[in-house]
Amino acid sequence: MISIIRLSGFFSAAMAMIVLSPSLRSFPPAEAIRSSFHASNRFSFRQSSPFTNADECRFPRPGSAGGVCDPALVHVAITLDVDYLRGSIAAVHSILQHSLCPENIFFHFLVSDTGLETLVRNTFPNLKSKAYFFDPETVRGLISTTVRQALDQPLNYARNYLADLLEPCVGRVIYLDSDLVVVDDITRLWDTSLGSKTIGAPEYCHANFTKYFTSRFWTDSRLSATFEGRKPCYFNTGVMVMDLVRWRWAGYTRRIEKWMETQKSDRIYELGSLPPYLLVFAGNVAPIEHRWNQHGLGGDNVWGSCRDLHPGPVGLLHWSGSGKPWIRLDKREACPLDSLWAPYDLFIHSFEAD
Repeated sequence: MISIIRLSGFFSAAMAMIVLSPSLRSFPPAEAIRSSFHASNRFSFRQSSPFTNADECRFPRPGSAGGVCDPALVHVAITLDVDYLRGSIAAVHSILQHSLCPENIFFHFLVSDTGLETLVRNTFPNLKSKAYFFDPETVRGLISTTVRQALDQPLNYARNYLADLLEPCVGRVIYLDSDLVVVDDITRLWDTSLGSKTIGAPEYCHANFTKYFTSRFWTDSRLSATFEGRKPCYFNTGVMVMDLVRWRWAGYTRRIEKWMETQKSDRIYELGSLPPYLLVFAGNVAPIEHRWNQHGLGGDNVWGSCRDLHPGPVGLLHWSGSGKPWIRLDKREACPLDSLWAPYDLFIHSFEAD
């Protein structure tokens, strides 16, 4: 974990790197690994050094072979797609880097293109993982156009179906976006108590909640009444701890789909896959410490401007917004805090591989 006070510009990034650097392991000599799928020429990654459990870790049960149902496992779900693959691999790398028990982490990769998961496994040879195919047609007819095309991709909605995609024995999962890095032991996030709630996430009750919905929504009492009896707060769906047992029992997937159907006919929001979660869960979310989602580092959804960290401890850095660190770094237009993402990047540029 790192702790940040409000500092601006390059000094903020430099100070954070000084704190982070001792925990970073040196990379092995570059070993190019190329994907066998149709866009393989776009991707080449260094193979990660091996990560092993500390002596005090609780290992999976003897004879379980690391199976997905082992109760010693920490379950993490991340999407894999062509445009964000570099970010997904950096996220996995950061989780392993800072985990005391990396062999106890099981990654559930949600994919719509086959082949990507093989490249990830080759990058992390000892990774416990499984790929789950998400059919884009499941949600294509439910998606409405939004303020940014990237938000309209079907895979953004795969998190809605985790309870159906994952094995029934998986009762809890951490869902993470692909544009983040974890800088603390993810087990601390896993151990968060949800109480009687179905999902947990950092909440931001100072945010203007009304802006996430259109005037059409707020002026129609049949729609806005959904928040009666609740004190709704904004939360970011890029980092969530999810109780899949409660989710399955309550049928939350269908509840989210119903709001997406309403959106198709009444246009009640403008921002992608977030508003249905707010409609279903806001006001009924188990609060998680803000250090687990220092979000907004990608700026807004139009300009992707540079941002500073919020004051306080940091366990996870999240480049939500339109600005992604790998793109800005490649263009030599990086924001100061993008340097905190760079140490986890295993991508090999073409000039490095030659």
